[in-house]
Amino acid sequence: MKTLQNLIGGNWRDTRGEAVHDVIDPATEEVAARCPSGSPEDVRQAVGAAVEAQPAWAALPVAERVARLTRWADAVAEHARELAELECREMGKPVSLGTGFIGAAAQQLTTTAAEALDYPFDRTVTGPDGSSTTILRHPLGAAAVVVPWNFPVPMTLGAIGPLLAAGNTVVLKPSERSPMSAVRLLELADLPPGAVNLVHGDSRAGAPLVADERIGLVHFTGSVEAGREVGRQCGGLLRRSILELGGKDPVVVDADVDPAATAAAVAFGAFANSGQICTSMERIYVHRDIAEEFINALVEVAGTYTLGDGRDEATVLGPLVDRRQRDVVAHHVADAVDRGATVRAQGQAWSGKGFFHPATVLTDVDDSMLVMTEETFGPVAPVKVVPSFEEGLAEAAGTRLGLAATAYTSDPEHMAAARRIPAGVVWVNQWQGGGPEMLYEPAGDSGMGATGSRAAYDAATRPASVHIASTEDA
Repeated sequence: MKTLQNLIGGNWRDTRGEAVHDVIDPATEEVAARCPSGSPEDVRQAVGAAVEAQPAWAALPVAERVARLTRWADAVAEHARELAELECREMGKPVSLGTGFIGAAAQQLTTTAAEALDYPFDRTVTGPDGSSTTILRHPLGAAAVVVPWNFPVPMTLGAIGPLLAAGNTVVLKPSERSPMSAVRLLELADLPPGAVNLVHGDSRAGAPLVADERIGLVHFTGSVEAGREVGRQCGGLLRRSILELGGKDPVVVDADVDPAATAAAVAFGAFANSGQICTSMERIYVHRDIAEEFINALVEVAGTYTLGDGRDEATVLGPLVDRRQRDVVAHHVADAVDRGATVRAQGQAWSGKGFFHPATVLTDVDDSMLVMTEETFGPVAPVKVVPSFEEGLAEAAGTRLGLAATAYTSDPEHMAAARRIPAGVVWVNQWQGGGPEMLYEPAGDSGMGATGSRAAYDAATRPASVHIASTEDA
């Protein structure tokens, strides 16, 4: 089986390192690909290619850069299912789910790139004395983008779109656990050589990439622990970073909602992609007045989430990315049960090949349990009954993580109160809602750096002012 190659300066090249590893299909446990494990020399060459290509890329008219990105977005949309099938083979996401997310990401790339046409890269203000000040937004140069294994295609497009449109070049490092879709994604790109480069590997590629002094910005999505190290590196080099890290997202369910309909929505938020979404619903607080109806409905819906390899369109719950992740999920459930939690729904343990875990509903949970305090990243819905919506909000805020949160309520005052949840995004009555106008920054240990809307272009550029004195009195 051929080992995946790096993309450096427009050419696909074999790694200069010696270490490689197998990419395992999590549904079959068969080898899907072989991938380089990372080499400082690969990184050095990729960054060099990005630095060399950046002046010419930045010199192109904005409209030309946008047109190139739009053509790429069109190609991604055309090949969405093919890309989703690769994601399914490398990390287990059901093809139907992956196709939808990739199609949405392609549309988002088109929208985000178009914002560059109106962004004030060059704006002049005239003073009352006839002087002028021109505010320029310069690209930062070469940027590093490190994406996670759970949404390799959408996360890549979301991160690099504004960077490229603003005139930066990019070195992309996909996760060593899901590299195949990233390779195909860049094969579809019609961009000048060196505009986007790809290096494979684990920390053996990630560490030298983040530490390279020629990189002007690091956009990193991953764990809190790894994000802290990236932040330390960037701080020491006085370099900008955007960090999207772990989450333990809450959902608060009020007494005045439809219990069955809300339970169905929460089940999707907890179980979609087998819970392997950064904003999955991992802590559920339900008002006691509807708790019994809500929990019964949630248990019933959980029973409809069948296990399968994700290639069958009828399959809802694919495998976890690997054995290690399945063990984490199983450990969280076992820890909760040992500490007094009740398993209200859990399918039979998977006996065949593949890293599957059934949709699980837990009740009688408390904050002594890992499932309520640490990121589970699996299809587990822990439910805690609370005496009021206000108490649910207080419980929701009781964490150092603040990526996103969701509230279901019909009360306008409670909708307003939900805005106090310390999170980058708060959804009310619609998980994953919103459009291109969204602007957010994770709260607490979930990261730093605003993204979305024009904030992405602010992050991708450096402002400089050029002041010209009046010549009237000269």
